[in-house]
Amino acid sequence: MTAEGFLEGRRLQLARGVLLQCIMGGYPPARFYGCDDGDLALVPDPTQIHRLPWSKQPRAFAICDADELTGESSNLSSRGQLKAVVARYKALGLAPVVATELEFFVFAPNPDPTQPFLPPVGLDGRREDGHSAFSVSSNSGLRPFFNEVYECMAALGLPRDTFMHEMGVSQFEINLLHGDPLLLADQTFLFKHLLKEVALKHGLIVVCMAKPLAHTPGSSMHIHQSIVDIASGQNVFSDDDGQETATFRHFIAGQQVAMADFTALFAPNVNSYQRLCHPFASPNNACWSHDNRAAGLRIPASSPVARRVENRLPGADANPYLAIAASLAAGLHGIEQKLEPSEPIQGEFEVPDNLSLPCTLHAALERLKRSHLAKELFGEEFIEGYIASKTLELTSFYDEITPWERRILAAQA
Repeated sequence: MTAEGFLEGRRLQLARGVLLQCIMGGYPPARFYGCDDGDLALVPDPTQIHRLPWSKQPRAFAICDADELTGESSNLSSRGQLKAVVARYKALGLAPVVATELEFFVFAPNPDPTQPFLPPVGLDGRREDGHSAFSVSSNSGLRPFFNEVYECMAALGLPRDTFMHEMGVSQFEINLLHGDPLLLADQTFLFKHLLKEVALKHGLIVVCMAKPLAHTPGSSMHIHQSIVDIASGQNVFSDDDGQETATFRHFIAGQQVAMADFTALFAPNVNSYQRLCHPFASPNNACWSHDNRAAGLRIPASSPVARRVENRLPGADANPYLAIAASLAAGLHGIEQKLEPSEPIQGEFEVPDNLSLPCTLHAALERLKRSHLAKELFGEEFIEGYIASKTLELTSFYDEITPWERRILAAQA
């Protein structure tokens, strides 16, 4: 939209079905988004309008809500779903607080998708070979790229907590500062867009697939969650003596009860399960533990005021609005129903059957189809439309024969 049109308040409209467009570009049947495929209004959030610092031509970026023309939020909008979850907390006098940890890979351009991704050639003329995890000098070969990333984050008002090289080859992680869930979802979304745009300027690509390289750790989007009492500002996960509260236990139990049903919301793509089935500290279970990275729900070591629950299931490919909404909705369900969690696990452990999770997209979608809880919390229209879109994507994947199948199975009798 032109700047003039935007400043005049001209309404931008979008076909309703676009919210269910699958990643290859197709659409599920129209019955999932209204047979007329009428318009939605894109309503900009005035706090999320940004001048894009990496663009030579003056451009701005506005994060919008997708609203029905009658004014209410569209049930198909993941941002709208997150706002609804936060509103349910507010009605109880509570405010959730979240932070995201986003991992990503920086690669050389990959014009042939049949070839594996390669690390970029750094300023030293070499490609990273995998010995730089957590090194203070690990990104020196990419310094021009990261310098511009930092500058653009500052220009966009994206506060960063820590930035580090992760375990994978040319894999990095950023921790965003904790705050309001909608703000953190917006910041995570905007940061991913920033990364990809700045990378292209530097002749690089940023990949947020859950598992872009074999035999290498995948990329996560861990979600740290706590809840404060709006009136007092106190963390309701800790009592006055600094001990764990019943609300803390109920929140964990809600996450445990919902995690298998919601796996397809946290792990939305075929590739998501490559990360989960080859864990490398990416657990596919609903166990919980104090500071054990093998558990799907980890309680990081912290002071009582910072007591929080880390959901380790979502990958970097997850929709931040939907993943945060699903995680918080699960915790709220546990609080409202006063559910009790399992016993915490420590050390090496075997996952009980009732705390195991689907390990393929097909299995996750089948579990989501049967979930009364998902439809209760997000509405039938959203869940059925989401399943329809993801089923199209899964069918597209099954329409292709992989190199492994040709290499291994062609010679079999």
